[in-house]
Amino acid sequence: MKITTQSRFPGRPGKRLTLFMSVHDHVGHSSLEKELLKRARKAKLAGATVFEGDEGFGASGQVHREHLLADDRPLGVVFIDEPERIDAFLEQVYPLLHGVVVTVDDIEMLDL
Repeated sequence: MKITTQSRFPGRPGKRLTLFMSVHDHVGHSSLEKELLKRARKAKLAGATVFEGDEGFGASGQVHREHLLADDRPLGVVFIDEPERIDAFLEQVYPLLHGVVVTVDDIEMLDL
């Protein structure tokens, strides 16, 4: 079921790409979230934000959190832009997303 609502403010269609991962996810020697942000800036996406969680779990059921001896906090990384730009970005970074939970939502981006 698809729900569509439009704001009374001027806007345009967009997409939100959300990636759920852990601080342990890496690409080579770089953290995955930093690599994704670097690529998003290079692609000139409209916006990106990294959210750090206190605790969470994914498909494995393993709880991720900061411990006294280890840090395995969950991260959420959100990107927004026009649908075709998000699709192109996702195609580019898809090979890096092993074990990452990915969601894509249709959104409305307001022109304020």
